[in-house]
Amino acid sequence: MTSGKRRVLGVVGSGAGGVETLRLGLVEPAIERGWQVAVTLTPTAGSWLRATGETDRLEELTGLPVRDNPRFPGEPRPHPPVDCYVVAPASANTVAKLATGLMDNQALTQVGEAIGTLNLPVVVFPRVNAAHVRHPAWNAHMEALKVAGVHLVRGPAVWPLYEPRDAPPGRPLPWRDVLEAVEEAAG
Repeated sequence: MTSGKRRVLGVVGSGAGGVETLRLGLVEPAIERGWQVAVTLTPTAGSWLRATGETDRLEELTGLPVRDNPRFPGEPRPHPPVDCYVVAPASANTVAKLATGLMDNQALTQVGEAIGTLNLPVVVFPRVNAAHVRHPAWNAHMEALKVAGVHLVRGPAVWPLYEPRDAPPGRPLPWRDVLEAVEEAAG
């Protein structure tokens, strides 16, 4: 941030529990720390947040449209160039797609391109349960993202892994840890 221009944080939310707290937990604190925030959602998260009016609140707060669909050819880019991406919360499906290079929606396309861009940090916070982690492909997905240079926010101190049937309802997400990982990754 040498030119006096605000850094841009690309926030990508997926259809995982806690996405409904994205504005209060991550977007507002990032703006308070001086970031300009551009929000993109997976189609599922977009449907959920549109149904509650949350996308309108995010757009009012950030001054930018919330994206969950690709733009048409020739349409201008609705977001400025991003200095760091954070995918939070990232569902097990989103993690698997990012790890295998599957970019079948706007959110995954943006992050997939960022993973392949030199010197563009990407932070991923998987919001998963113990059954997801025990899936035979999970460790390979985590390793693929680490090899690609993705900064992963995980571990029992950040998010204890519960069995799906035992997860406490409404447990708050560790947004402060996610934002700290963004600050560290972005330098």
